Amino acid sequence: MSVLKVLEILGNSTVSWEDAVQQVVKEVSKTVKDIKSVYVKDMQATIKDNKIVEYRVNAKVCFGVHDE
Repeated sequence: MSVLKVLEILGNSTVSWEDAVQQVVKEVSKTVKDIKSVYVKDMQATIKDNKIVEYRVNAKVCFGVHDE
């Protein structure tokens, strides 16, 4: 039987929403092994002078739990 755990993480990027998600995965992977998937729950953008200056995501990262 497989057991999975989910972390809800906020991430941001000045490049794109896709990059914001990649930043979430990059940071989580520093301390979590066996990441299975990421689900983007919500997206937001910060605007300054009528231009997007920051992309933000609320993401859920799913990973396997192993007995060792």
